[in-house]
Amino acid sequence: MRIETDPKLDFKDVLIRPKRSTLNSRNEVDINREFRFYHTGAQWKGFPLIAANMDVTGTLAMATALGRHGALTALHKHYPEDALVEFFSSEAGAHAFYSLGVTATDLAKLAAVKKRAKIQKICIDVANGYSEKFLAVVRRVREQNRDAIIMAGNVVTGDMTEALILAGADIVKIGIGPGSVCTTRRVTGVGYPQLSAIIECADAAHGLKGQVCADGGCTSPGDVAKAYGAGADFVMLGGMLAGHDECEGEVRFEERDGEKVAVGMTFYGMSSETAMKRYAGGVARYRASEGKTVETPYRGPVEGTMSEIMGGVRSMMTYIGATQLKEVSKRTTFVMVTAQTNDVFGRAG
Repeated sequence: MRIETDPKLDFKDVLIRPKRSTLNSRNEVDINREFRFYHTGAQWKGFPLIAANMDVTGTLAMATALGRHGALTALHKHYPEDALVEFFSSEAGAHAFYSLGVTATDLAKLAAVKKRAKIQKICIDVANGYSEKFLAVVRRVREQNRDAIIMAGNVVTGDMTEALILAGADIVKIGIGPGSVCTTRRVTGVGYPQLSAIIECADAAHGLKGQVCADGGCTSPGDVAKAYGAGADFVMLGGMLAGHDECEGEVRFEERDGEKVAVGMTFYGMSSETAMKRYAGGVARYRASEGKTVETPYRGPVEGTMSEIMGGVRSMMTYIGATQLKEVSKRTTFVMVTAQTNDVFGRAG
């Protein structure tokens, strides 16, 4: 047993310090980024935001809607083969990741879809990215998909970020336990404060010319801005994109003035009892549920939420004088603001 005593931070623990700027308007900043990916040499340009591959948010409709903003969606892995073939054969397919796990069935389904449609982006997703099996699957998928952009995770430390990039991932997904409907930290005691995880993993990835995607923990546009400031190349959102028309959650209606009005939508983690009952017949005897089910307010089209997020990022950039999104991490200075600051550094009293 050992204890690390260096402070580790979440989004709530910091604010971004403003800096002098010559910018006069939000219109003067560019929130798009252009990347060239290490393993393929492929290029992509857009707003580096990704809808999470949860079955409520990682939908075909979400991919179409976010694509209009230059953003991306990681589709959930439970769509039937024919639906995926049709989608990836359309223009909207360029805005989405094909998602899979590490089972033989997952790999066989990817191979079957690839025979009928072109897959340009692949997301290999597991809750625990520290297993040797996961690394082996990443290597295998890379060997069989030389031209695809591969995102893989989740991990929270620099060593595994480096291992995944060397195994074939272009983008490493960062986050264990920070999601709004994830209970891994409470159930298992395992996790890592998300802001520090992003900082450390981005440093490791960028040294190998890879990228990272901050997955989880963002509850407001300000958190998205902090994630970019910490070095995230992409930011993945679940809860912030839940409750919209483009989602596939169960909608709850109430009668108001004689009309049925949508007021809420079911949202749950993919390791929750709800998800496991839906896709695996229930929670296996050897494991515990690591997610919860909640109702999120119904919020109509995702267009409004995307405008808030993109507007928040633009405003942050004007506060620190960054004209391009790629400059943000270099111009960001975080200020610790929580009460634990004094305790961590021994300045209490």
